[in-house]
Amino acid sequence: MSQEEISLKVAGMTCAACANKIEKGLSKIDGVQEANVNFALESTKIKYDPSQTNTQAFEDKIEKLGYKVIHEKAEFDISGMTCAACATKIEKRVNKLDGVFSANVNFALETISVQYDEKNVKPYDMIEAVKKLGYSLIAKQEAKEKMDHKEKEIEKQYGKFLFSTILTLPLLWTMVTHFEFTSFLYMPDMFMNPWVQLALATPVQFVIGAQFYRGAYHAIKNKSANMDVLVALGTSAAYFYSIYLGWEWVSTGRQGMPELYFEAAAIIITLIVLGKLFEVRAKGRTSQALQKLLGLQAKNARVIRDGIESEIPVEEVVVGDTVVIKPGEKVPIDGEILEGRSALDESMITGESIPIDKTVGDPVIGATINKNGSIKIKATKVGKDTALSQIVKVVEEAQGSKANIQRMVDKVSGIFVPIVVLVAVLTFLVWYLIITPGDLRSAIIPLITILVIACPCALGLATPTSIMAGSGRAAEMGLLFKGGEHLENTQSIQTVVLDKTGTVTKGEPELTDISVTNNFIEKDVMYYLGSAEKNSEHPLAQAIVNGVRNKGVSLNEPSQFEAIPGYGIRAVIDNKEILVGTRKLMDQHSINFKNALSQIEVLENEGKTAMLIAIDGQFAGVVAVADTVKETSKEAVKRMLELDLEVVMLTGDNKRTANAIAKQVGIGHVIAEVIPEQKSAEIEKLQQQGKKVAMVGDGINDAPALAMADIGMAIGTGTDVAIEAADITLMRGDLNSVVDAIQMSRKTMRNIKQNLFFAFFYNTAAIPIAAVGLLAPWVAGAAMAFSSVSVVLNALRLQKVKI
Repeated sequence: MSQEEISLKVAGMTCAACANKIEKGLSKIDGVQEANVNFALESTKIKYDPSQTNTQAFEDKIEKLGYKVIHEKAEFDISGMTCAACATKIEKRVNKLDGVFSANVNFALETISVQYDEKNVKPYDMIEAVKKLGYSLIAKQEAKEKMDHKEKEIEKQYGKFLFSTILTLPLLWTMVTHFEFTSFLYMPDMFMNPWVQLALATPVQFVIGAQFYRGAYHAIKNKSANMDVLVALGTSAAYFYSIYLGWEWVSTGRQGMPELYFEAAAIIITLIVLGKLFEVRAKGRTSQALQKLLGLQAKNARVIRDGIESEIPVEEVVVGDTVVIKPGEKVPIDGEILEGRSALDESMITGESIPIDKTVGDPVIGATINKNGSIKIKATKVGKDTALSQIVKVVEEAQGSKANIQRMVDKVSGIFVPIVVLVAVLTFLVWYLIITPGDLRSAIIPLITILVIACPCALGLATPTSIMAGSGRAAEMGLLFKGGEHLENTQSIQTVVLDKTGTVTKGEPELTDISVTNNFIEKDVMYYLGSAEKNSEHPLAQAIVNGVRNKGVSLNEPSQFEAIPGYGIRAVIDNKEILVGTRKLMDQHSINFKNALSQIEVLENEGKTAMLIAIDGQFAGVVAVADTVKETSKEAVKRMLELDLEVVMLTGDNKRTANAIAKQVGIGHVIAEVIPEQKSAEIEKLQQQGKKVAMVGDGINDAPALAMADIGMAIGTGTDVAIEAADITLMRGDLNSVVDAIQMSRKTMRNIKQNLFFAFFYNTAAIPIAAVGLLAPWVAGAAMAFSSVSVVLNALRLQKVKI
């Protein structure tokens, strides 16, 4: 069964119950394997079988449930069209791209307008697709950037709040003058008239409050309940009961002023709209980190095509282009230096504050800053393939994913609203039948108050806002969590297992010693050694090759080469079999090396990696390579131990060398001489002892162990395979990032627990107070609005967190 995944932005959700309703509705569609709705992010992620269903079905279902799907929009000018058939061809091609909802070509204006999902397709993909048809798409340059969905929502909520406030203030005035301590305030008689109050309250109830009625209608129609149901029920009870009281007062010709509740209904709606305004503003700030990342990208690139240098939008750069970057400019795309040298500030990507020296052949990352020299680079990755785009994608996915604690909260909030309605009805009956028999006035106030104060908005926002803020802040620190569940699980890590080469050490070893025996000539041994290691990708092999070349020895190409993981290499040079590696490798081939054991021991005690050399079945000598420890490793291990973490070093190196390195950085537990296939088994052994294990590595041979561990952390300077297998990517290549990731997880989970406390405290503690009649409806509205805002503001503290 094939599987595809798509993300849709959804507008109109008012609380967690809305999210649950959409989730359930989408899950019922044939072919949908999984549907997750993130209330805070206002998005849904759907995994489905494309042979059974499609994106349109999801949109139709969401709109049927009473919500709206929001699309990203891109507009391009088209060049190369000659007739309407060209327009049709372009339209069809763009519409076929995964993530494109609709593409409309205007042949007369030579433009195309595309609605798309930015997580699945980028403008670059559209440009490339059309280019293959023989046409060109040129991104429109607008003087003023379009307001995004969030800004429009803020503007809309502000307008509603302003309108609602103007009409509600006179009603609030009438309520305030009822208190003894404010009786001196002047109140125009007209505001005391029931019909004037009705005229003021009605637009608030049915114009501003229309959103709650619409939401409640769709919820009830789909056999569910949400915040809209509670607000609509509560305010309608106050509004229509006030009409009844006003009509009764007029028809009976009573004197004085009836005690109406128009102001309660109006104030509740106004306060909730104010709360939504604050909430939308604050929720917009939770994705600030992502906006910062997106803002890092250069807008234009200076390319050389056919010998002519020209400036083009970065979306139009293609792989293979030669790009010129002058001092002080941003690198527009990922590439490799063809000409020149410079220092590049990579802090925005890796968190490393010191500029990195780069020269011909070195890779450069898009969005980094060229500090001094002018350089020319060859574009190797563009569009969605660049490092920055991949980082943004990982952060988006993390922010859109659900932590396990969120799934539990979703279940609670799903049944919360029906229970609240039941409690409110029971409270009304107790007041009406027992406490104040027949007194509708006394019974209806607790009913309204319970319905209003128990809205589960804060409950739905508690977890996702913290995940969004926490993962965004982590990204700024160079920590990429691949999902909310990893951000959650990292807090419980008890044991950290560190790979040695490239993780604890720099992974840039140097050739330090070479000695020969059995009448071999040193220059000959170096020739065979360097030639044999020439095709190996292992850092130790590269150190040997560089060291031999630096001694002026020319190398040859091996006719045979075999890397033996965990043992060494076997190669054939000039018809001679060359073996370079461990004692085990020599034993396998019956090579006698006993005379060199004392020398090997001395080298290993110095923290060097000693390797044995055999030529045509005869022991030829010993070569030693030293890999220096990273300057930050000792400090990082100390921080881990201060957090009561057990620190283990896992390496394929021999015990003496491993122990020497471990001693330098303060690691007490070493597992050495482990071949790559056994690394994951060692992780499993630790897990069988009941420990939650994090594995930190950077190489291909670490991938199985990274996948086996409870949390896999890949050093971002390592291989793509390791990064793919890991749950967290540490962009800095610094072990301090391991501690930062654990502390960020702990702080985020603490923040989530605080939010859940706030949410449950408001929603549950206030219900009994409301039930006994000690809470006015308008106070309930204020408390409910404040609960959502307080939760989001608390989550925003994570954006300022320092570790």
